[in-house]
Amino acid sequence: MRQIFAIFVAFGCVLSSQCFAASEFADNPIVYFLVTDRFKNGNPDNDGSYGRKRDGLNEIGTFHGGDLAGVTERLKSGWFSALGVNSIWITAPYEQIHGWVVGGNQEFKHYSYHGYYATDFTVLDRNMGTPDELREMIDTAHTQGIRVVFDVVMNHPGYLDIQSALDFRIPVLWRGADKAGLRDYHEFIDYNADKKKWAQWWGGAWVRAGLPGYAPEGSDDYTKQLAYLPDFRTESTEKVDLPPFLKAKRDTQAKTLPNATVRDYLVTWLTNWVRDYGVDGFRCDTVKHVEPAAWKRLKSDAVKALAEWKSKNPTKKIDDQPFWMVGEYWGHGVEKSALYANGFDAMINFDFQDRAANLRDLDGVYRDYAAKLAGDPGYNVLSYISSHDTKLFPRGRLIDGGTALLLAPGGVQIFYGDETSRPPGPFTNSDPQQATRSDMNWNAINDSVLAHWTKLTQFRARHPAVARGRHAKLSSSPYVFSRVAADGSDRIVAAIGVNGDQELSVGDVFANGVSLRDAYTGREVTVSGGKVKVLGEGVVLLEARP
Repeated sequence: MRQIFAIFVAFGCVLSSQCFAASEFADNPIVYFLVTDRFKNGNPDNDGSYGRKRDGLNEIGTFHGGDLAGVTERLKSGWFSALGVNSIWITAPYEQIHGWVVGGNQEFKHYSYHGYYATDFTVLDRNMGTPDELREMIDTAHTQGIRVVFDVVMNHPGYLDIQSALDFRIPVLWRGADKAGLRDYHEFIDYNADKKKWAQWWGGAWVRAGLPGYAPEGSDDYTKQLAYLPDFRTESTEKVDLPPFLKAKRDTQAKTLPNATVRDYLVTWLTNWVRDYGVDGFRCDTVKHVEPAAWKRLKSDAVKALAEWKSKNPTKKIDDQPFWMVGEYWGHGVEKSALYANGFDAMINFDFQDRAANLRDLDGVYRDYAAKLAGDPGYNVLSYISSHDTKLFPRGRLIDGGTALLLAPGGVQIFYGDETSRPPGPFTNSDPQQATRSDMNWNAINDSVLAHWTKLTQFRARHPAVARGRHAKLSSSPYVFSRVAADGSDRIVAAIGVNGDQELSVGDVFANGVSLRDAYTGREVTVSGGKVKVLGEGVVLLEARP
C-alpha cells in the first residue's frame, strides 16, 4: 500500500503545476471528513479522560481512543497528500460533557465522542489531546497545503450529564447518582430541583431547556430544542455574564465580556481557535436552527481572526486566501439560497447521495450541477455519498460510488473509510446512524477501492475544470463527457464504463495530433479525427501531457 501511495504522490505533483493549487480551494474543495475519535489513536495516554470508560459490550457510543495525535501521525505518513485531499474536516475538538447519557431506547451509553455535546468551547477535550498536539496537527497539515476545518455548533451545548454535574458541583443530583445505569439514569437527576440550583449550570439567560428557571423551547426552527438538547439563545439581545459553572471552572479560558450577548460569547470562543491556531474553516452544524445573522457574524469575525493569525505566522500559512465556511442545512441541495449572503461559501449537498446510487442518470446530475455552478465563484456545494448523519454508501459499490462522487461538479466530501471500504459498526435499530461511525479499518484496507479513489482524487486535484468547468456529454455508451474551464485554461475528458479496446470521442476539447495521458492507467494516446483509441479499465481520465 505504501509503495502504491508513493507512486501516486509522484504522479500527482509531477504531472501538473496545478497540483494542490491553493488559489483553487474555494472552487475545488476536496474535503476529507473524519470522526477524530474513530480515526487513529496516536496517544493512548489520553484515553479515558474525565473517567470515561468503555462499556465492554458493543462500544456503540463510547470513546474509542482516536485523537489529534493520530491525525498528525497519518499526515506525516503521507495518507492525505497521497489521497489528493486539500482539506481535513475534524469533529469538534473542544471539551465535551464528561460522562454519558442514555443512548437509543435505553440500549447503550452515549458519550460525546462525536463532538456535538459541548461543555466548554474554550479548551480542548482531553480525549482529543493537548494544545501542542493541536498546533502540531494544523502546522503539519499546512506544510502539505492541506487546510483544517473545525466542526462547530452554535445551536446547542450538551446535556447536563451526571458526571459533569458531579465534576462541576451542580447540586441537582440525588445521592448515589454515580452508580446510575441505563434503566434508572434519569431517576438520579432532580428535574424539579429549586431553580437556584439549576441556575448554576448555563442559566436561563443562556439556553432554553424547559427546566426550573429556564424558558421552554419555542415552536419555530430557531427556538426549538433538537433531541431535547438545550437551545442557545443566540437571537437574544440580552447582555449576559459567564454561566456560573464556567466561572467556577479552573481550566477554562472563558472570560467575562463587557456588554456581551450569548451570540457575542459563542462567536468569540469559536473564532479564538482561528486566531490562536490558524484553523482555516468551519463546518457549521444545524444551520437551519440558528438565525442567519449569527452565521454572518461568525464568518466576518473568523475572516478577521485568520488574517490576524496569518500576519503573525507568515511561515506557517498556506496562502492568503480568506477563511472558508460550509453549512449543514438539512435537506439543502444545489440551489443558491439566501445562506450564501450570510457567511457561507458552500452548503452540504443532501441531493447527491441518493442520486449517485443511480449511475444511469449520472449525466443529468452532472449537467444540472455544472449549469447551476457555472460562472459563480461565490457559490458552491459539498457533495457526499456517505455521512455520519445519514448512511454509508453500499460497501460493495464503492468503486462506482467513488467514480460518481469524484467526477461531480462542485466540491466533494470524502467520509473517512469510503476510500478503504471501512465496514459499518454496531448500532441499534433506534439509532442506526451509529453504524456509520465505526473505527477506521487500518488493518483491513481494500487496496482495489483505495487505488481507484486515489487515482480519481489526484486527477480531480490537478484539474479545477472537473469542479467548475462547462460540462458537455460526448457519448452515451460508454458515457463520455468533457469539462472545460470558462477561460479555457484547463480541460479534461472522462469516460465511465469503458472495458477493453475502444474508440472515444473527445469532440473539439483536444485538437488532432495532441498527445493525451489516461490518468487512470498511465497510458498515452494521440487524438486523431476527434477521437482516441484507449484500452480502458472501467474509467478513462484524459488530460493533456505536461
